[in-house]
Amino acid sequence: MTPGAPLSVERAEHGLTRIRFDRPGRRNAIDENTVAALLAELDHDPAGPVLLGSTDPAIFCAGADLDITDAERTRCSDLLYETYHRLVTRPGPVIAVVEGPAVGGGAQLATAADLRVAGPGCRFRWAGPGHGLAVGAWVLPDLVGRGIALELTLSGRWVGAAEALRIGLVNSVDDEPWPVAEKLVATVAGLDAAAVAGVKSITAAGGGLPDRLAAERHRNLRQWPGTVPR
Repeated sequence: MTPGAPLSVERAEHGLTRIRFDRPGRRNAIDENTVAALLAELDHDPAGPVLLGSTDPAIFCAGADLDITDAERTRCSDLLYETYHRLVTRPGPVIAVVEGPAVGGGAQLATAADLRVAGPGCRFRWAGPGHGLAVGAWVLPDLVGRGIALELTLSGRWVGAAEALRIGLVNSVDDEPWPVAEKLVATVAGLDAAAVAGVKSITAAGGGLPDRLAAERHRNLRQWPGTVPR
């Protein structure tokens, strides 16, 4: 771990990489350095399993850092879409461990993962339209259905742990989500890696996920000036 680095990274057995957001003072808000580091770690071993979480159980990720410049925020937003694409298309599985709030880009990162193991304090919120962005429209229909996806993306309301489990937004809610996620990773690591990659590829392609992701990315890059209302 490098002091001051935006991520805490650990290599473990089964080829596992644990990636934890590590900017607790900024509520793990994402700047360009953070998303570039995350992309690099996802590419370190594309076939290896990844657990994505936070060093602070009180917050998963607050989304884009509001203190960066508009120009950096625009670049950061587009890099985040590249990261979502990488999460969906890399052959190795990604499990998000969501213990606290996941907002905007943080909610997108969690839902771009293949599976989500949550703690009872998890909360999700998509607030894109209020900032001139279409956020979550590419991924939520596959997880919760079109009607609920529209309601969540347009209302920008919070979704707590119990509701997230009920509507299929998370796979489980546990008091100690990290051990549950570790056990799940060990199970997946014991499977045929090519078959796991095939399952990921087929489920993404079958739902048109990459195409919807590209459409949302290009729409936001084309129309958003990078300025967040305050």
